[in-house]
Amino acid sequence: MMHAARVHQAGGRFQVDTLARPKPRENDVVVAVKAAGVVPNLRNVMSNYGERAYLTVPELPAIYGLDAAGIVEDVGEMVSGIVPGDRVYINPGRSCGSCHACRSGDAINCPAYTFQGYFGFGPASQRIYKLYPYGGFSQYATAPASGLVKLPEQVSFEAAARFGYLGTAYSGLRKAGVGPGRTVLVNGASGTLGLGAVLLARAMGATSILGVARNRELLERVRAIDPARIHVLSAGDEPVGEWAHRLTGGVGVDAVLDTLGPGAPGQAMLDAITALRRGGRLVDVGGMNAPMQLNMHALMCAQVSLIGSLWFTVAEGEEMAAMAAAGTLDLSVLEHHRFPLGEVNEALALAEKRAGGFVNVVVMPSGQGE
Repeated sequence: MMHAARVHQAGGRFQVDTLARPKPRENDVVVAVKAAGVVPNLRNVMSNYGERAYLTVPELPAIYGLDAAGIVEDVGEMVSGIVPGDRVYINPGRSCGSCHACRSGDAINCPAYTFQGYFGFGPASQRIYKLYPYGGFSQYATAPASGLVKLPEQVSFEAAARFGYLGTAYSGLRKAGVGPGRTVLVNGASGTLGLGAVLLARAMGATSILGVARNRELLERVRAIDPARIHVLSAGDEPVGEWAHRLTGGVGVDAVLDTLGPGAPGQAMLDAITALRRGGRLVDVGGMNAPMQLNMHALMCAQVSLIGSLWFTVAEGEEMAAMAAAGTLDLSVLEHHRFPLGEVNEALALAEKRAGGFVNVVVMPSGQGE
């Protein structure tokens, strides 16, 4: 048997239940969950029963928990390359495995794409939930072997529980073409997504990283990570476009990664667009949902691209783990706040305070991590 924190009614509190410990199917593994990240937006997702037709949540009672990391306990008979004792992060992205997108190696665009322990993107997600009902807020979780990122010793379980945010930022930065010799502006640089983007842009060799946010104190902490390469602006102190062009010799930045979430004003993204050079790219990973009026003719003439980027692949997770092992991706700035499984409601309350990206709230279902 095992313990799992479940929600029994929409928007309700978690309660710890005793359930049968799962067994792996032939291509699956069972992971003893050592750390699971707590998403500040989780309560909104848990309340989303019947509200948004384009998002699908699991049937109740449900085990939530998006980002889980732990130790492989058992493997299915068809699994190779993964053995008990392996340290892993569970990438929660699940797909049907047989549609055109899946067969083309593009699982994120599967019509049944679903985040295990969170939400899905259509009615077909309900079948995925039945196959993989265990989110991170349980002592054990099943996952397909193909969905695991192996963790080097340099990455703690607590840091791995942040991989969802980190991977989302990393995939967006890759789509934006960020790398050596490139300049990038991170909109919302002091938040959870934004701080990860700054750390990753630095690890990827970006020459200049511009960070925009509202909190001056947090921005200064971000700048202090690498004062020679990181420049910050408190929103409202100076027009973003003018500031970015001044710092780039009048050219503009190569890329913008917009990490602002739902509820942020649309003008903040419009301002970030003005920071781009001709041919620049803005990649949205935060999901800002305010309506905007865009001058598409101006964007066309400047060859500016606006791109939406959702989540990240297992391969991208492996690349992040490799960067952390090599020391180029420094996750030591994260401040871990650990809660036992029985205090998951308190953990969510702390995460909802949104105290900035340095705070990392994790639940420890199978005992202490590292």
